[in-house]
Amino acid sequence: MVMSPDFLRELRRGEEPAVDALLRAAFDGAEEAELVKALRRSGDMAGEQVMAADGDIVAYLALSRMVAPKGWLCLAPVAVHPDWQGRRIGRRMVGLISEWARLSGTTVVVLGQVPFYERAGFSVARAAQLTSPYPIDHTLLAGPGTDAPKATLTYPRAFG
Repeated sequence: MVMSPDFLRELRRGEEPAVDALLRAAFDGAEEAELVKALRRSGDMAGEQVMAADGDIVAYLALSRMVAPKGWLCLAPVAVHPDWQGRRIGRRMVGLISEWARLSGTTVVVLGQVPFYERAGFSVARAAQLTSPYPIDHTLLAGPGTDAPKATLTYPRAFG
């Protein structure tokens, strides 16, 4: 019997190896797993959330602290195990983060596939006036307000 995943929850001590394996499987390589390790080492990780099913980690997301603007967070990476993809788990997780950002008054930036993140509550239009080392047309914001802030994004060093 295939179980449905549990609710999104905080990563627990000792689950880091399972997250590492999930990231390597979901992204077919080590780059995202190494990014997470670097964010943890540097102290830039603001939070890590997982979904589990049958005791296995099947989905993961990380929030890290932006260098600038102060108080903003970056959502990356977001991963769903290949065996669990196509079940809207990723969209549900990202949607929860988008709603949390709005309710908490925290601005969260993400770089990624615009249609996916917009369906989950992020806005590419709100990011249009940002300056970033990454493509603005793939940068989205969630959080308080509806304005398009003018700001320069500085990501944690781990993003390279």
